[in-house]
Amino acid sequence: MGFKSVLCVTDADHSDQDVRTAATLCVEVGAHLSVLITPPQMLVMSPLPIGDCVPEWPVGSSQAIAKLNNRFRQIDRFTQDVARQEKRSQDIQKLLRAMCLSYDVDTDYCDATRVGEVVRQRALCADLTIVGPALLNDSIVGPLVINGSLFDTGKPVLIVPDGAEPTLWPRRVLVGWDSRLEASRAVREALGLLCAAQEVCVALVDPKAYNANGTEPGADIAAYLTRHGARVSIDLLPSAGKSAATVLAQHAIDTSAEMIVMGAYGSRRLRERLFGGVTRWIFEKPTLPLFLAR
Repeated sequence: MGFKSVLCVTDADHSDQDVRTAATLCVEVGAHLSVLITPPQMLVMSPLPIGDCVPEWPVGSSQAIAKLNNRFRQIDRFTQDVARQEKRSQDIQKLLRAMCLSYDVDTDYCDATRVGEVVRQRALCADLTIVGPALLNDSIVGPLVINGSLFDTGKPVLIVPDGAEPTLWPRRVLVGWDSRLEASRAVREALGLLCAAQEVCVALVDPKAYNANGTEPGADIAAYLTRHGARVSIDLLPSAGKSAATVLAQHAIDTSAEMIVMGAYGSRRLRERLFGGVTRWIFEKPTLPLFLAR
């Protein structure tokens, strides 16, 4: 298994669920876990603007008092957030020590404009980023973490929704295949777990009768996986007017798949990315771990 360094991002207000999930998976494959804790609600005290001094007394005294009170509230809130973040770090370290794995825990006091870049820098040096239910359901931090770790690095992300039972040694895996670059990268990044699986089902929705090279749909990727030692079957699925995501999700359930592997698609220009279209639907609906790459 090629996953030796795993990243998990959590908020200071999140439960331990995501960290426990990531830690359990790391123990399963003998990987190192890096935990990054972001500030509560990503509230960071803004610097006092240059020249924003207290007005001359008593002229503008009420304005001066209001500014000072606002500043004191900022400082107090920031101090409390730092304390909560440090306590969260201590609690996570205690949790991980009890699980007997290699780990490090770091905190960052970045605001919303920088969290994606902070995550990107760490994800570049990780084999896999795990996004658990708490982060997935966080409408503020979640999109920023997924954007930074998946779309800005080329590294894979494992989405673990509520109710999922994740494993990095899945017995049955469904691969959503459409001959696009993103799907190819997803297969390559997941190659270790695909080759270790008992069964890999390559599913194509409404494929053309033949590929550009004259082969049957899915034959090329099946041959590639077989050469690496994977046990592959091909399923050609009609959409019957349904979306490809709906068909793939239902087929994963029908075949008792334990994981879905697919490419992540989205609009870079609009930054819509994961939170619209096929990928969003498929990881919001099935309670299956979703392995994504772009």
